[in-house]
Amino acid sequence: MKLLTRAPERLNRMFGALLLSVFLAVPVFADDSSELADDASELGSEDMLAEAATLPLEELRLFAEVFERIKTAYVEPVDDAELLEDAIRGMISGLDPHSAYLEPDAYQDLQEYTSGEFGGLGLEVGLQDGFIRVIAPIDDTPAQRGGVKAGDLIVKLDDTPVQGLSLNEAVALMRGKPNEPIVLTIVREGIEKPFEIKLLRDRIKVASVKHRVLESGYGYLRVSQFQVNTGTELAKAIGSLQNSGPLRGLVLDLRNNPGGVLQAAVEVSDAFIDEGLIVYTEGRLANSELRFNASAATVAPKVPMVVLINAGSASASEIVAGALQDHKRGLVLGTDSFGKGSVQTILPLTAERAVKLTTARYFTPSGRSIQAQGIVPDIRVEEAEVRNLDNGGRVKESDLSGHLENGTGAARTATGANAKLVEQDFQLFEALNLLKALVILQPPLKQG
Repeated sequence: MKLLTRAPERLNRMFGALLLSVFLAVPVFADDSSELADDASELGSEDMLAEAATLPLEELRLFAEVFERIKTAYVEPVDDAELLEDAIRGMISGLDPHSAYLEPDAYQDLQEYTSGEFGGLGLEVGLQDGFIRVIAPIDDTPAQRGGVKAGDLIVKLDDTPVQGLSLNEAVALMRGKPNEPIVLTIVREGIEKPFEIKLLRDRIKVASVKHRVLESGYGYLRVSQFQVNTGTELAKAIGSLQNSGPLRGLVLDLRNNPGGVLQAAVEVSDAFIDEGLIVYTEGRLANSELRFNASAATVAPKVPMVVLINAGSASASEIVAGALQDHKRGLVLGTDSFGKGSVQTILPLTAERAVKLTTARYFTPSGRSIQAQGIVPDIRVEEAEVRNLDNGGRVKESDLSGHLENGTGAARTATGANAKLVEQDFQLFEALNLLKALVILQPPLKQG
C-alpha cells in the first residue's frame, strides 16, 4: 500500500485559489444585492486576511489534500470539474432534505413544475433513509391514477434499486417520454411485503385549482399544488361557484398538496382573510425576514369554511391551513400535515445551474413554527372505507299498511348522493356534514 505523506506544491497553489474564491463568494452569497456586491469588490487585502481568521483553515487544507490525493492515487483519472461538482453536491446534500444543487435538467424541471407543466409520473418526492418517500401524488396523473399514496417508499425503479442514488438521479429515472412504462416497487405501511405498481409516463399538465358543487349552496375547492397562477385560478373558481347560486359554505381541500410557490399560498389565504398577518418568515439574512398581511379585498369573506388536510399536505398548503386556523376563519379537518415549515430560495449560479437553499423558517400568524410538527387539525378524521350495515329489514312507519300521510305533502328526500360520497371519500363526507352544522348555527348570510 502506497501512502502519500506530503502534498505536492500545486496543492498550495490550489489551496490559495480556494481561499480566494471563498473570500470573494461569501459577501455576494449572503445577499445578492448590488450594494453588497460592491462592498465585496472593495475589500482590501487586510480585510481578506481578517476574514480568513473566521474560516476553518484546517478543514479547507484537509479538503484540498483529499482532492489532491484523489487526483494522484485514485485507480482511474478523475476530471477536476467533476470532482468539484461532486464536492458541491455533497456539501449541499448534508444540510437538510430540501436543499439541493440543481444541475441543468433539475433546474429546468423546477421551472416547469412551478409553471404547472412538466414530464414524468406526477409525484412529489423526498429522500428518506436512502429511499424515495412519496410526499404526495398529484391529481389526475399516472401516479395518482395508479394508486401511489402519500407516505409510500419507492425502493426500486424498474430493475434499479434507489438506495444509494441521489434524489436528482432517482427523479431522472422516473422521467421519460409519454407512454413509456416504468415499474415502481413500493413499501407501504400496513402491507407486509413490497409490491409493484406499473405506470405509463405522461406529459403532466396540472390544473392547480378544481371546483364543483357538492350540494345546493355548498361548494368544493381542490388546490392540488401552488403555482404562480393559483391565486387567480382560485378567484375564478369561487366566482363560478357563486354564479351557480348563493354560497352557504365552502370546503377547501388541501390533501396531498405538496406545496409550491410561497406567494401563491399568500394569495389563496388572502382570498378568505380580510385583515391581519398571514405568515412570516425568519432567517439569517435580512431579506429572508418577511411578513405577509391580508388585504381588505376578499372573494368569500364570510362564507363558513372547512379545510381538509392530511399527511401529504406540505409547505405552502400548511401556510394556508395554519393562517385560516389561527384567524378562526375555518375549521381544519383530517389528519396531521407533513410538517415542512421551511422556505427554499433558488439562487442561480449560471444560466443553467442553481442552488435551492433553505433560507428561512415560516411561522403562522400566532407564531407557531410547524417545522417537523405539522398542522394539527381541529377535528381529527382518519381516511376510511365505509360500507352500509344491514339494518335487519326493520319496518318504518311509512311501510305500515294504512299509515297516515304526512299532512304537508312533503316526500321523503333521497339520500343517494350522500351515500355515494361517504363511500368515495369519507373525509369529504364528514367535512360537508360539519359545514352544514356551521351554517345551521350561524345567522343567515347576505351576499351581494
